[in-house]
Amino acid sequence: MREDALTSKNTELAWVNLVRAAELVRANIEKSLKEHDFPPLAWYDVLLELDREESGQLRPLEIEKRILMAQYNMSRLIDRMEKAGYVKRDICAQDGRGIVVRLTGRGRKIREKMWPVYAEAMQREIGEKLTDKEAEALAATLAKLLPARRVGGGD
Repeated sequence: MREDALTSKNTELAWVNLVRAAELVRANIEKSLKEHDFPPLAWYDVLLELDREESGQLRPLEIEKRILMAQYNMSRLIDRMEKAGYVKRDICAQDGRGIVVRLTGRGRKIREKMWPVYAEAMQREIGEKLTDKEAEALAATLAKLLPARRVGGGD
């Protein structure tokens, strides 16, 4: 079977543009956060998921699934975030064997401070380049590629 028969040209173009656009937008948002002396975007993602929980805590595996990060990366990320005082590891009350990651007051505050910079960068990178109608259509199209849980917004 020929390689070009495996996917349509449009599928290949969609993939290439999706990856390139995502990497470029993410890099530019990361740059904005760094210019304001904020932690990386992955930290924001973890803090947001913890903040969305009424208890303010999740098991590492739950965080991994929500932000689609590999376990070995998650462990190192949590180590760095705990060292910065943004999260704390606690023994899981339900089984006593596992751990939960808990959002600290300091973590909540830094996430809240990061959001305006993140939102402004998102607007600059996406909102100023697409009409509201185009952004809505893009969001709906991309949602088809995501598990049902990951459709929501950032704040």
